[in-house]
Amino acid sequence: MYKSIIRPILFCFDPEQVHHFTFSLIAFINKIPGVPQLIKRLYAIEDKRLERKVFGLTFKNPVGLAAGFDKNAVLYNELSNFGFGFIEIGTVTPKGQPGNPKKRLFRLKDDQGIINRMGFNNLGVEAAILQLKKNKGNLIIGGNIGKNTNTKPEDYTKDYLDCFNALHPYVDYFVLNVSCPNVDSHAKLNDKDYLEELIGAVQSANRTFSKQKPILLKIAPDLNTHQLDEIIELVIKTKLDGVIASNTSVNRSELNVSQERLQAIGNGGLSGQPIKDKSTQVIKYLSENSKKAFPIIGVGGIHSAKDALEKIHAGADLIQIYTGFIYEGPKLVKDINKALLNQN
Repeated sequence: MYKSIIRPILFCFDPEQVHHFTFSLIAFINKIPGVPQLIKRLYAIEDKRLERKVFGLTFKNPVGLAAGFDKNAVLYNELSNFGFGFIEIGTVTPKGQPGNPKKRLFRLKDDQGIINRMGFNNLGVEAAILQLKKNKGNLIIGGNIGKNTNTKPEDYTKDYLDCFNALHPYVDYFVLNVSCPNVDSHAKLNDKDYLEELIGAVQSANRTFSKQKPILLKIAPDLNTHQLDEIIELVIKTKLDGVIASNTSVNRSELNVSQERLQAIGNGGLSGQPIKDKSTQVIKYLSENSKKAFPIIGVGGIHSAKDALEKIHAGADLIQIYTGFIYEGPKLVKDINKALLNQN
């Protein structure tokens, strides 16, 4: 029903407007008595065999919703009814910011992809905390954190620490987003020496809390093998808890969309089916060359249960969906979990 009726209607309208409409609709229907239970019956699979213990946390299933969908933590309770094992909020910055000028979100229908240059638009960390205080404790919440666009390079670390310290009581794990191509002045964040400094600062802050939270690094899918070797070295040296592979891509090769359309769209991060194989290759390289030294969350182009299993067989301990959720609908979560049960 979603792909045959609902999606064609939604895809007639501006993607960002549809996103806000869908949010409002999900919030509204979940307030109707009995509807949350109905959604759970339709989409959620409760089975102990799906549980995964990763970086000290127990996930009820390995299928998560990637950051960027629920930036401001306003809908995670309702989204959990669709059967997700965890939801990652953000990217959250210390102060609210509007992001890049619109239009900034584009569908590539023939490629089953999306290009976005949202620019970390969010309401800020305090607004996220207000929403996270409504957490019903149904699932694991990740906090994806970044810096404000206008922050000076010498204050980057402070931005991350401000978010980390404020969110620490309210999320179960953290993701340092240093690989988003949609925010200017990220060059310093790709420098290995600075990354080591940033990770060390966040880990020091983590140790000041009575209960430490896992810290992960989100990396780009466009890294070469030398850069991936550096990531492996960095993660092992700093004893990071894991890696998310991968973020969106700046590569535009082998797309069905015309060059004219791509030029009209301009810059931005590509997600969805076009980056499926690239992200899987990154996962496989990290897993094999580190000898499974750290957990990996696999994300990028998962539009079917088969795609999800490819990521897991490549070395992902958990997976996340985003663009696939938009193209395939909520049934995708159930399909993946069913496939995982069938292979047990």
